[in-house]
Amino acid sequence: MRGCEDWITCLDTRDVGELETAVMSTRHVPLVALTQQDIQLPTLGPKLQALQREIILGRGFTLLRGLPVNQFDRETIARMYFGIGCWLGDAVPQNAAGHLLGHVKDIGHDPHNPLHRVYATNYRHLFHTDSADIVGLLCLHPAKQGGQSAVASSPSLYNHMVQTRPELAAVLAEPFHIDRKGEIPPGKDPTYQLAVFHHHAGLLTTVYARDFITAAQRFEQVPRLTDQQLEAMDLLDQLAASDTFRLDMDFQSGDIQFLHNHQILHARTAYQDHPEPARKRHLLRLWLSARNGRPLPSALAERYGEIEVGSVRGGIRVAGQTLQAPLEAE
Repeated sequence: MRGCEDWITCLDTRDVGELETAVMSTRHVPLVALTQQDIQLPTLGPKLQALQREIILGRGFTLLRGLPVNQFDRETIARMYFGIGCWLGDAVPQNAAGHLLGHVKDIGHDPHNPLHRVYATNYRHLFHTDSADIVGLLCLHPAKQGGQSAVASSPSLYNHMVQTRPELAAVLAEPFHIDRKGEIPPGKDPTYQLAVFHHHAGLLTTVYARDFITAAQRFEQVPRLTDQQLEAMDLLDQLAASDTFRLDMDFQSGDIQFLHNHQILHARTAYQDHPEPARKRHLLRLWLSARNGRPLPSALAERYGEIEVGSVRGGIRVAGQTLQAPLEAE
């Protein structure tokens, strides 16, 4: 993948024109209510559907380049991005506040606070997956320094572990206690149990977020992590970050990265922001439920809620939640 650009698709002027026309004709529709039927893209739409199949059934990731984020106001760009997402899946909430449009930006959170989310800091983010079939990241502004994105294939990591340290691969196929970080669905506990590696329907599905596993250790009733569990996670982290398995991406303004969480881990390095607030590193995020998603093991219901193929699954679900799409980080 380092030696080719097959995974990069560039938007042309016709694509952007179609997006602009679709957005302008649906300004009366609330952003959170937009659907694929609202966003008419005669030429770009089929291209996006082909990319979606590659994400779900093929390599598991793509980079869409060239959305002119500096030519339009924030709401127009957000609607263009959300409209693209509608052709890949259905947006699901990313936090207890019901945000369908997320903001990856340093807003001063403490990365060492177990209740805070690392994406709201400038701290490094270890390789992980998110709670949705597909995650999308649109770069509005890159960092002054650092903030490099990277991806790794979880089946490749698993295969290597089975070949070299099968006992540690087996550890990651057993449940870990995971913190919900205060975002607790009705009737659920503050923590739940889920393995990293799952064999189901002839596929390997991976669910991994080490900071959520570590955060669960704040609860007295949660067993302490064993030396073997720590060694297994250390090895997975090291392999994902290694030159053998890591593919780096330097985001440019207007780049959109889409990843299939079930087969791709993603990470980012620590970064330094520009001093001007308007130039701070800022990504817009989507979590999408794929209508043609893969079958998921029943254990994922603890994290995804609905898991049936064709259902709107994944996201953070809590009582009293109102779906919204803020245009600024909160």
